[in-house]
Amino acid sequence: MSMTQQAAPAVETPPASGPQQTDGRTAQRPLALKLLARPEVGVFLGAVAVYVFFLAAAPPVREASAMANILYQSSTIGLMALPVALLMIGGEFDLSAGVAVITSALTASMVSYQLTMNVWVGVIAALVVSLAVGAFNGWMLVKTGLPSFLVTLGTFLILQGVNLAVTKLVTGNVATDNISDMDGFDQAKAIFASTFQVGGVTVKITVVYWLVFAALATWVLLRTKYGNWIFAVGGNQDSARAVGVPVTFTKISLFMLVGLGAWFVGMHNLFSFSTVQSGEGVGQELIYIAAAVIGGCLLTGGYGSAIGPVFGAFMFGMVNQGIVYAGWNPDWFKAFLGVMLLGATLINLWVRRTATRR
Repeated sequence: MSMTQQAAPAVETPPASGPQQTDGRTAQRPLALKLLARPEVGVFLGAVAVYVFFLAAAPPVREASAMANILYQSSTIGLMALPVALLMIGGEFDLSAGVAVITSALTASMVSYQLTMNVWVGVIAALVVSLAVGAFNGWMLVKTGLPSFLVTLGTFLILQGVNLAVTKLVTGNVATDNISDMDGFDQAKAIFASTFQVGGVTVKITVVYWLVFAALATWVLLRTKYGNWIFAVGGNQDSARAVGVPVTFTKISLFMLVGLGAWFVGMHNLFSFSTVQSGEGVGQELIYIAAAVIGGCLLTGGYGSAIGPVFGAFMFGMVNQGIVYAGWNPDWFKAFLGVMLLGATLINLWVRRTATRR
């Protein structure tokens, strides 16, 4: 009888551990569902679909030189979409990212030309200004508690006005002077805007930087303490603060990363064309944010990856150049982007619900 009494609890134990059994079954879900749980899977499938579509609709896309142009267009978007995506995973977004790129380029150009100094002085000055803009956005956010929409919208308007007004005041024109004959230009161009040959095809150096930075951002997100902080503050900053996450540092540093990205892309623009139009950049911030959202990042924060925005940027570059190669009216580009954004958002929603279904 005593043995029977001891065996009875063992029979009744499984119902008590029901949730653990459910978790076990969840861990043994099919591989397809596990893959769907990744935030970049939906956009990867979308990128493949867009690529196949334009392969059929635009025969020039099949040429290696055309793909080099598509990758270049994608890289100029992707280089900014990466820090914007990290910021979104951290629960914020930056509406000033587009004009901040132009602010950086204008600063480097005017400091170099107007003060007749080596262009590297302008490059360093632009870096300081870009980081300061990012730090200001982050500081205002954490000190006032205002939504990042309002803070960065204000910065957007300030930078847009300053870009135009200061450029006209200093140069007497809406564009900066040509700096291609100044000291240090060739060295800076070799770093920020050079090209190289692959199988006879000219490839921009920004494509390499784009992929390297994406790999670095992925490593930071998945393998470092800072990456854990980003997910934590994006998920619930009060809970993150309660467990010792430096929320203020994380938020400000993420905005400064966006500033760093704006500086890098601004330097590429400057040393690619030798001059900068002060009115450019408006609207680009929406493309950066859209690339991150299409890449699987949530506007609410706490979810996303660095690889997803790579595919999101590729889709933008593919559509942008694909329309040209197909001979269509380029006015359709924005319409395609809107369809892509809505479609990707719905697909990501479906993917997450499917992946979490038991």
